[in-house]
Amino acid sequence: MVIPLRKAADEQDTDEHATLRCSAVWAHGAARAADARQALRAFLARALPTASRPTQARLDIDAELVVSELVTNAIRHAPGPSAMTLKFSRDELTISVWDSSPEAPTVNEPDPHRVGGHGLHLVHAISDKVVVAAREAGKQITAHLRLAPHHHLTWTVLSSSLLGGVPR
Repeated sequence: MVIPLRKAADEQDTDEHATLRCSAVWAHGAARAADARQALRAFLARALPTASRPTQARLDIDAELVVSELVTNAIRHAPGPSAMTLKFSRDELTISVWDSSPEAPTVNEPDPHRVGGHGLHLVHAISDKVVVAAREAGKQITAHLRLAPHHHLTWTVLSSSLLGGVPR
């Protein structure tokens, strides 16, 4: 289930720099990295003005890699449900993935002879900051991707839904 794009600030707040947020929640066995990437692309398409799209290609690519790695790790290493929250503020995009495993993730040292096990190393390399927080049930990993300084954005009129047919 994808929760539509909305301002995180109070509806009456007129702050043009309010944080935009989108969430996806998956039942046990229902999470797919492809669905998470699709939700991210739709979110970024709504969050970034059309004029900024060509200059934000790097953010798009980095964010897709982070989403793929974090959601795939949740699928592979955690039993039960999982969730993803995307937040876009004036200065950064944050990608949070929650899963039901209390085990802290392990960042492996790069090894060109090993197949797999490089994902969290890449997430740390791409992100400005990565935070792992224990939750009552499981853990949440949040990657912070800062926007380039000259790409501070002013929000314009936004659609009431992230994906077609999803009510507000």
